[in-house]
Amino acid sequence: MTRIARLLPLLLAGAMACVVNVPVQAEEPGKRQLLVFAAASLADVLGELSPAWERATGIPLRLSFASSAVLARQIEAGGNADVFISADDEWLNYLQKRNLLSDASRRDLAANRLVLIAPADSRLNLAISPGFNLAAALGTGRLSVADPDTVPAGRYARAALTSLGAWDGVADRLARADNVRGALLFVARGETPLGIVYATDARIEPAVRVIGVFPADSHAPIHYPAAALKNSSTSAIRYLDYLGSREAAETWKKFGFLETKK
Repeated sequence: MTRIARLLPLLLAGAMACVVNVPVQAEEPGKRQLLVFAAASLADVLGELSPAWERATGIPLRLSFASSAVLARQIEAGGNADVFISADDEWLNYLQKRNLLSDASRRDLAANRLVLIAPADSRLNLAISPGFNLAAALGTGRLSVADPDTVPAGRYARAALTSLGAWDGVADRLARADNVRGALLFVARGETPLGIVYATDARIEPAVRVIGVFPADSHAPIHYPAAALKNSSTSAIRYLDYLGSREAAETWKKFGFLETKK
């Protein structure tokens, strides 16, 4: 047997590991696996909630995380998801207008806050207030954000900076990331002196520190709307019910998410 032939099973296993984000149990008869498309900022909380769901129901989960924009377009192109959890209304509305969602299943799961971060060893202090000089604080560096043209976290960031009169000074000095976790990594690695991410992202990364929290009225409310896809199984509704349950609420809180306003 050649060396390549001996390695092939390992290579295939590695490729599969990249696709399946959460370990799953073997499917039980009549209980097919659920495929959940979710905003990148939900990776940690959903990863922790998944095992309890699988133990209680015997229904395995497969979680796929990316920016809401990427996931919505994958669904539009025929991606076989059962549940979509977005980081804003716009991308859920996008799919709803295309008649791809079970409208009755739509609900909000959690809320978040927007924060300005710096590397953990940075000595920079900057008060977030109307007219604050973010451009000067950057020095010769760039501001790390999720792409404001498509990604919810970037849109919230642009809205907040525009409201506070700081956008024009930094609009051409952005380090654009594909999603909010990418923006977090730019700062964690010291590639940018400042970045804007969700409070929950900053919470799980010890290599960054929060300089300030953006005023809630400087941008639209940050929340996570979710829905089952049209023609998905009833298990998709059960999963959404589980994510909104009292049992799951403690885990959402543990990771720093806020309750949505009723």
